[in-house]
Amino acid sequence: MKEKHRFSFTMFILTMIFFYLPIAVLIIFSFNEGKTMAWSGFSLKWYQKLFFESEELWKAVFNSVIIAIFSSLVSTAIGTLGAIGMYWYRFRSKKYIQVASYLPLIMPEIIMGVSLLIFFVMFKIPLSLLTIFIAHTTVSIPYVLFIVMARLEEFDYSIIEAAYDLGAKEIDTLFKVILPISMPGIISGFLMAVTLSLDDFVITFFVSGPGSSTLPLYINSMIRFGVSPIINAISVVLIASTILLAVSTRRFYKYMFS
Repeated sequence: MKEKHRFSFTMFILTMIFFYLPIAVLIIFSFNEGKTMAWSGFSLKWYQKLFFESEELWKAVFNSVIIAIFSSLVSTAIGTLGAIGMYWYRFRSKKYIQVASYLPLIMPEIIMGVSLLIFFVMFKIPLSLLTIFIAHTTVSIPYVLFIVMARLEEFDYSIIEAAYDLGAKEIDTLFKVILPISMPGIISGFLMAVTLSLDDFVITFFVSGPGSSTLPLYINSMIRFGVSPIINAISVVLIASTILLAVSTRRFYKYMFS
């Protein structure tokens, strides 16, 4: 038993090193004075350039954040209502809609990107931030749909019957019973949609137009000319923001659902 425990612990340590060593190296070299991977001294100049001399980069960050927030809000609303509709109501095409909803989850992103590009070209929609918003919303809806449906699987239908017995109408039951109980799944779906939008490169690459660069596209264009330490700096800022968001969300969960 001790040997098994020691082996499991060793594999755990190796796995953590595999995952987090590249991040640690990135953080360390974001404070490197030189541009190469050889350490030449501690410096904050790359953060100075990031915050004060990188207008185009922050414009890309702003585009990514705005698209992520609004596309996630729309996809969360549509996905939540779709999950409730498919879970609580029975209709003939229900199984076909469920199967169709699975397709974006398993379909390669390059196919989604090309198909959306063809769609926009066919309807003569100019490629811009609007097309990126539509694409991200479309891709995120199935994720929200199935996350909320997973939450509804744990739902006790007797609560709905009790609400009806007390005189609640269907709309009152939706807003006062179903949605509050589904809120953990709705929030999780929203955060998943935000993550997918901020991280997406392949689909965004196909549906973006002039002047509609997002952060992944901008970083890709910078890497073509070599890895700039500014990329390390912005990566550290994103890691810190992600940790802050995760901690805040955890505290919010404890406050709302404890």
